[in-house]
Amino acid sequence: MSILAVISVAILGLLLFGLGLAVTVVRGKTKVFTGTAPYPDHLLNRLIRAHGNTAEYVPFLAVLFLVVGAHQPGRLALGLIAVATAARVLLAVGLITCSSLSQPNALRAVGATLTYVIGIWLSIFVILA
Repeated sequence: MSILAVISVAILGLLLFGLGLAVTVVRGKTKVFTGTAPYPDHLLNRLIRAHGNTAEYVPFLAVLFLVVGAHQPGRLALGLIAVATAARVLLAVGLITCSSLSQPNALRAVGATLTYVIGIWLSIFVILA
């Protein structure tokens, strides 16, 4: 098993649970215990979107990382795992730090694009393994 794959899964887990905790903390501070904040660009809404997006993609990426990591991956596969991990962090940072969810954001765009491209590549690696 690749140690890089395991560490990357751990980083994604910290991202997912850290974002979940952040949502809970901000819910407590704002007294918005269900649903979203009243205006779209509120920090709570950005955190909810970052957590939701992470929850949508991270579990399957983790599976891909571990399957690819279990088959003596080459340098390309390991590089893709590392970049995909960084991409998920970039996307979350882009969602949290943007001034508006309705405006384009470079970090979000790079993170999303890399997630799609690398997710497809890793899926192909699994098929070929």
